[in-house]
Amino acid sequence: MQRSTPVPMALPDLHPVGSRARARALPEEVPVALVYNGSTLAVMMASPVDLEEFALGFSLTEGIVTAPGQLGEVEVVTHPKGIELRMWLQADRAGVLEQRRRALAGPVGCGLCGIDSLDQALRTLPPVSGGAMRLTSADIVAAVEGLRDCQPLHDATHAVHAAGFYLPGTGMMCAREDVGRHNALDKLAGALAQGGIAPGTGAVVLTSRVSADMVQKAAAIGAPCVIAVSAPTTMGVQVAEETGLTLIARARGGTYEVFAHAHRIDTGGPQ
Repeated sequence: MQRSTPVPMALPDLHPVGSRARARALPEEVPVALVYNGSTLAVMMASPVDLEEFALGFSLTEGIVTAPGQLGEVEVVTHPKGIELRMWLQADRAGVLEQRRRALAGPVGCGLCGIDSLDQALRTLPPVSGGAMRLTSADIVAAVEGLRDCQPLHDATHAVHAAGFYLPGTGMMCAREDVGRHNALDKLAGALAQGGIAPGTGAVVLTSRVSADMVQKAAAIGAPCVIAVSAPTTMGVQVAEETGLTLIARARGGTYEVFAHAHRIDTGGPQ
């Protein structure tokens, strides 16, 4: 199983806590600019790890590219105040770039910052298929527990989100962490693409709430199911219903709730 491995920069210097003789590790958060064809599309506050995966995953989940080959080599350029991820697109994807134009700053908690029309914010996505992918109740519990075992940065800081990919019958294939929940999912998407792992064969597992944009990102890469520890928003459920994505949330303590498309869950009874 591939796991997200922290690098030295992921665990910063320890900081004193109050007047007590102890210290706490805090996660790094830096501005990361996503630059396409020489123009900055977005600046996201992110953890400065797994950046090539972040660049590819963001490009895929935002519909800027539909396949890794449409994106050129990612150049990571470090500046005193942040990092640039410089990318080049094939000519036929340049028009899509303008349609997904964002503002130059994206806070950690926002996934739609700067979108300049409602049509762009709620873009139409093709329905997910997922083929014969099915989950049992035991799979759902195992997926949440498996993601919990793949969060070294969370264990050190208690201040980051995680996204993982669970394959029924196999377990957690890979997981990524970030200070931003959207970034964690983007990094996971990039890791799956680089590893040749088909998202349609399993479930995306999240530590965060399931908002509409998180469902959109999962559906954009063809994941047929999202399992989350936290609850969904009303629009998150709506997007899941429209895209055919199975949405399972509040999965903790061996229990869970199904909010959309329960047909992919094998309960042992008639479907």
